[in-house]
Amino acid sequence: MFKMQTFYTILARLSKREKLIFYVAVSFVSLILLDRLIISPIFSKMKSLNREIQEKESGIKKNLRILAQKDRILAESAKYGSFLNSLEFGEDQTTSLLKEIEGYANKASVYLIDMKPSSVKDAGSSKKYLINLNCEAQVEQLTSFMYNIENSSELLTIEKYQISPKAKESSVARCSMTISKIIIP
Repeated sequence: MFKMQTFYTILARLSKREKLIFYVAVSFVSLILLDRLIISPIFSKMKSLNREIQEKESGIKKNLRILAQKDRILAESAKYGSFLNSLEFGEDQTTSLLKEIEGYANKASVYLIDMKPSSVKDAGSSKKYLINLNCEAQVEQLTSFMYNIENSSELLTIEKYQISPKAKESSVARCSMTISKIIIP
């Protein structure tokens, strides 16, 4: 076992310069031990905590952006809520769709020759209901009718149409078209 007395005797035998070098070496080793055992672990823990805090802050900022957009999303969903119907498209809804098209025809003074539901097509998460119709009118009236259909409050679209004159020198045009309505669940 190392005794303090022997340490003092060894230290007493050293010259002034050797004592200075010894104290500097002991101080240097003490500083290194202090750094390795106490200061470095504290700073590394602080760095990891700061990193976690920054990750949490960025997550909170992202969530706040989403929450800020919540009202806008709800307003948009309310705006387009009339288009979101159930996929059950029964006879009464078909009748109401036919009446709506007939209303647009009457508004534009278009004479409907015949109008009938055609088919149902699956388009991903929505369904497309097709209606075929034949009509007669002046070209201006037909364009007004087609404009009203395309700009209706429902999701109506003219899929295809064919316009031809009724007679050779007539100003009345005959038109056959397919109109679709999209139903989104």
